[in-house]
Amino acid sequence: MAKVSINIATGSLLQEEIIVGIDLGTTNSLIAIVKSDTHEPIALREIDGLTLVPSIVHFDEYGNVTVGNPAKDLLVQQPERTIYSAKRLMGKSYGDVSKDSGFFAYNIIDDGTDALVKVQVGDKFYSPIELSSYILKELKKRAEHILKTTVTKAVITVPAYFNDAQRQATRDAGRLAGLDVLRIINEPTAASLAYGIGVKHNEEKTIAVYDLGGGTFDISILTINNGIFEVLATNGDTYLGGDDMDNAVVRYWQEDCGVDNSSLGLGSHTDKSLAQEMRVTAEAAKVHLSTHDVFEGKIAGQDVRITKQDFNELIAPLIARTINSCSSALKDAGLTASQIDAVVMVGGSTRVPAVKEAVKQFFGREVFDGINPDEVVALGAAVQADILAGNNTEMLLLDVTPLSLGIETMGGLMDVLIPRNSKIPNKAGRQYTTQKDGQSGMRISVYQGERDLVQDNRKLAEFNLTGIPAMPAGLPKVEVTFLIDADGILKVSATELRSGVAQSIDVQPQYGLTDQQVEDMLLASLTHAKDDIKMRALVEALTEATQMLEVTEKFIAKHGDVLSPVELTASVTQMERLREAMESRDKDLVQSETERLNEVSRPYAERVMDAALKDAMRGKKVI
Repeated sequence: MAKVSINIATGSLLQEEIIVGIDLGTTNSLIAIVKSDTHEPIALREIDGLTLVPSIVHFDEYGNVTVGNPAKDLLVQQPERTIYSAKRLMGKSYGDVSKDSGFFAYNIIDDGTDALVKVQVGDKFYSPIELSSYILKELKKRAEHILKTTVTKAVITVPAYFNDAQRQATRDAGRLAGLDVLRIINEPTAASLAYGIGVKHNEEKTIAVYDLGGGTFDISILTINNGIFEVLATNGDTYLGGDDMDNAVVRYWQEDCGVDNSSLGLGSHTDKSLAQEMRVTAEAAKVHLSTHDVFEGKIAGQDVRITKQDFNELIAPLIARTINSCSSALKDAGLTASQIDAVVMVGGSTRVPAVKEAVKQFFGREVFDGINPDEVVALGAAVQADILAGNNTEMLLLDVTPLSLGIETMGGLMDVLIPRNSKIPNKAGRQYTTQKDGQSGMRISVYQGERDLVQDNRKLAEFNLTGIPAMPAGLPKVEVTFLIDADGILKVSATELRSGVAQSIDVQPQYGLTDQQVEDMLLASLTHAKDDIKMRALVEALTEATQMLEVTEKFIAKHGDVLSPVELTASVTQMERLREAMESRDKDLVQSETERLNEVSRPYAERVMDAALKDAMRGKKVI
């Protein structure tokens, strides 16, 4: 019997499984879904009408956790127990953030290692992953309360510049929060999807996504071609955002009010509550000045005031930094501003009129800002989630590769270019070189599977790249590119970069395998994992030994006259011992005999190199 889920609050039918889209932000986070009846993405709202959950976590003296607005209310009263901007710490060590430790009113621990930074609250220590997981738990709880159903799967967004450590930290935070993170999607891609850019099959555009949030700024230049999003260039600053605008206002008031930093606790931390009060008031001033000409308020009973003109002058250097990043990104992409088809605005700080005007002037066009900039990334993540759930038949379905795709490298090893479960459309590339002097061709063999040796995987295609100009081994640069389109068709191309010689072939990696065959291949990879690791290590050792033998043979043939009889005998003997070790297929023995051959040949190899250097320098002065 089929199960039917019903939303108790609305009486409407629910899909069997909801996949939510989450924007885990520096300042605010939120969660969104695509409505099943209208197919429109919406940010989930509580009864109070709010969609944003402040990315703030508070720990009381008993270890109880509060997240969101209730925690934000405690920023001033208990700054050392209230954690904000945890996203700035994701995937970072203390050394990465030490220069900006004064920005944080809470205690960041330096353990003297390169391990992930820790935050101390009382006698407990928390990693950024744990802190982010509390925010994700709150979003999960909010979604389940509103939807009246369990939520276990999500698409989470990250900045385009996030590295592997930061992306993995985000995924781990989701796992800690009880979420199966199906995708980590770039924020610029999500923002584009929210505006419907890139969902049409034949659409070709070059777009810029300007994302100015609370703590970070990044500009991404993307091309969109038949649903494939390719990032041409990114630039930005992980420590530039609305927080810095707030700090500029704080410094202005410090000077205007005649109060020095130490008495306000900024940098010295002598009065963190007062410091927080100034920061929170400055943030309120920034928001107020987006629609008013003057802000007036009080801090610790003292009147403070700032005009829009003064505010714009204060933040002008910050805006200039973002425009410089835009210019650098365009230069890296090899484009001019006039070649950008659309500019998408993301992040709450793009509400500042001076920011929007500067971006318009730089790109010379109106910008996409019709969607709430705080919500646009989460809405795009919801669109991606809806596509993954198979609920959207009008938009391009971004599928996944069931098995890894790669090519055969020396020794019969599988070099994976696109790992299994990668989304498609997808593109990946890697550079290779020749193994022998004068090599004019290279065989490209494409495989699908999870085993370390290609002989245990499924061969998809093979072609030869010919016409490579004769060059010494290692000099040619052959770039192999895998491109999977929306229909699952894999196009493999190989190009020798120095000469431009190219060859390509189309294969269909998704077809011809049943679900059972895929499961069997995955099971085999797990069953034989230990043996595969040993086999890969042996093959790599044998490959290194083979190369060492070839190099030594060539050297002796060319420079045999400079070797003494003892050296020649020792070399021949050691080469024979290495060949015997290779026949034994004992990895450790092969490695040790390879190293011994290296030690035997090093003295006369260095002697020949020294003689060649003296010949080259003869008659020349060294200044």
